[in-house]
Amino acid sequence: MRLLHAVPLLAIVASSSAYARHTVVVGSCLPNYISLPTITQAIAAAGANTLIKICPGTYPEQLTITKSVTLEGVTSGNSSEVLIVPPAGGLTNNAPSLDSGQPTGAQIAVVGATVSISNVTVVGTGNGIGTYGCQWDVVGIMYQNASGTVTNNVIRNEFAAPFASYGGCQSGLGIFVQTAAGHNSNVVITKNMVETFAKNGITGNDAGTNVTISGNTVLGMGPTSGAAENSVQIAFGATGSVTSNTVGDDVWAPDQFGDTGDAAAGILIYAGAGVPVTGNTVNSTQYGIVVEGDGNGDADGATISTNKVGATYLYDAIDVCGAGGATINGNTLNGSDEAAIHLDGSCGTPSTGNTVNNNKINGACAGVLEGGGSTGNIGTNTVLNTANITLSGSDVCPVAPPARVHGGKRRAHFSPMR
Repeated sequence: MRLLHAVPLLAIVASSSAYARHTVVVGSCLPNYISLPTITQAIAAAGANTLIKICPGTYPEQLTITKSVTLEGVTSGNSSEVLIVPPAGGLTNNAPSLDSGQPTGAQIAVVGATVSISNVTVVGTGNGIGTYGCQWDVVGIMYQNASGTVTNNVIRNEFAAPFASYGGCQSGLGIFVQTAAGHNSNVVITKNMVETFAKNGITGNDAGTNVTISGNTVLGMGPTSGAAENSVQIAFGATGSVTSNTVGDDVWAPDQFGDTGDAAAGILIYAGAGVPVTGNTVNSTQYGIVVEGDGNGDADGATISTNKVGATYLYDAIDVCGAGGATINGNTLNGSDEAAIHLDGSCGTPSTGNTVNNNKINGACAGVLEGGGSTGNIGTNTVLNTANITLSGSDVCPVAPPARVHGGKRRAHFSPMR
């Protein structure tokens, strides 16, 4: 008979404690833990992989995180609002752009670490960025050469004040992931509310960046004479996916008749290849979903499927420009001022090799517009209340719905944030 050797209980306890996760509390709502009065102090005191629980309250702090921790807002009593606002005197330059070096004041900057952030409200009011004109950027949550998750947060009011003077600055971002050459960033961004930003709601830029953007609600300011907003952007070599988000209210008001050529978009994939855009709801934008490549970088191989796009003002529900090999399938597109689906030739090269099938289109100047040498495999689509089911040879639809805008519009310039 074989004897089994007992493992001492002390060894088991020691082994378990070696993997135990440390917890630090900010505030006094959880008295059984070590407590500190500020988030900044908790981060400074934390070891690697510490869980920092934050009690409800208002925290006038700017956070720069260079170690792997978790920030988690908690519920206590009758409140679950953990409100992070700029400190007195405004934000400092804690996350200069990896591309341009432009000074950037991020309310939460994660630099070179793996950090999860959940259940907090980040409000940019009082950031002081307007003091510097358009020379600075402002961001709610920034990841640079960093990874992690951003879940169940609220981010709002990310713009330089006064908005009337500085709203046209190409800055003001809700969540921004940025990566330098030779580095990687992998960030999952899900179930957040992002609103009242000056330029972009959620942005992933640069080769080495991979962002999973799902289940968020991202709303622009509606018609505004500030910067041309984009609710979601993946650009300049970044990869990722955009799935099951609700976005909209992106309208650059000065372009009321398509005469300036500048426009906002709900979802913009700009020089990013193979990005799936699926199951999103997009309403009240100038462009609904845009995929642009050509000289700006490869944007081929996109999958644009099962999205619902309603009420695009001036332009197209889905625009594929200078990119090929896209699959545009199973989308529901209602009320497009120009084309419901545009295979666009105005970005330098034709858009070819795209497949358009099983889409439901109701109310547009053209169901499918093939312009500037662009072609596609046009399958079976349901097209109702539309002047031209298909139209080829031009990137401008000649007859737009007369109750809304005039036809013959100039092609728009997409406006990514660099």
